[in-house]
Amino acid sequence: MDRHSSTTQSDLERMLWDEKVEPKALPLSLLEDITNGFSDEREIGRGGFAVVYKGMLENGEAIAVKRLSKTYMYEKEFLREVECLIKVKHKNVVRFIGYCVDSQGRADSYNGKFVMADVLQRLLCFEYLPHGALDQYITGDIWHRNSATAKSHTVLTYTVLAS
Repeated sequence: MDRHSSTTQSDLERMLWDEKVEPKALPLSLLEDITNGFSDEREIGRGGFAVVYKGMLENGEAIAVKRLSKTYMYEKEFLREVECLIKVKHKNVVRFIGYCVDSQGRADSYNGKFVMADVLQRLLCFEYLPHGALDQYITGDIWHRNSATAKSHTVLTYTVLAS
């Protein structure tokens, strides 16, 4: 993806308000900006395959930015996941905002030699869920404290896994 894409924070704000806007490719520079350079202070979750950050937009809105690890593996799986996420549209599914695939060359020392390596980054962006982790919505831990929010944000995780 072109690092100098024209997508801006204003575009993300519009995407959050207009549910008819399709998910799209997002530039890495924009995701770095809204997550404060993927800072530890913005980290809201961590798993075996990704770290999730809270991206803050200028208008105060937030989005969840999932930065995948082991990006050199599972290329077909990533493509299938993006395809499924783009197709899934339901009031009880967390809305998929967009994705980023970025590759840049980096010169570095490896085993005493100077090498040029491609650094691949893959990220997924979703509507942000306040009040705790997603698994709490699914298991019902938050259900009683905030049932209206929990009802409107139940996630059907099998759609991605079944692809």
